[in-house]
Amino acid sequence: MSVGSALVIDEMDGAEREAIISLWERCGLTRPWNDPIADVALAERTESATVLVARRDGRIVGAAMTGHDGHRGALYYLGVDPDERRGGVGRALVEAAEAWCRVRGAPKLNLLVRNENQAVLAFYKALGYLPTDSISLYRTLDPERAERERAEKAAWAASR
Repeated sequence: MSVGSALVIDEMDGAEREAIISLWERCGLTRPWNDPIADVALAERTESATVLVARRDGRIVGAAMTGHDGHRGALYYLGVDPDERRGGVGRALVEAAEAWCRVRGAPKLNLLVRNENQAVLAFYKALGYLPTDSISLYRTLDPERAERERAEKAAWAASR
């Protein structure tokens, strides 16, 4: 963890795309059925999403994708370089995502955390995030992608 140097958070520069995705992969945030390249591309081509990057001394130390649907904000892929953890980078990224959504009129921020990730659940709880009494459901709208995702998820589960 760097001590004494300022943390700067702003929106991603397109040249940083690969480094950010690599960071998310090192942090264990990606899965075969979620394509971070496509997700970042979607954030880049819309005004309702962005990728926020935390830098210290010009080096990427964290990144998160955030967006809003006009009603609620959302936070995705929050990752902090393992050497920078427990130094306030994650908290600063959450605060930056909240501010980004607040400016755009979103009164709430939602995020998803996998049930097995108890450390991350504790992190968000410490920041005031509460579990909902809801179950997250999804449906993949493209039938070919849906079949591919089913196979990828089954293979992932079998490899654990």
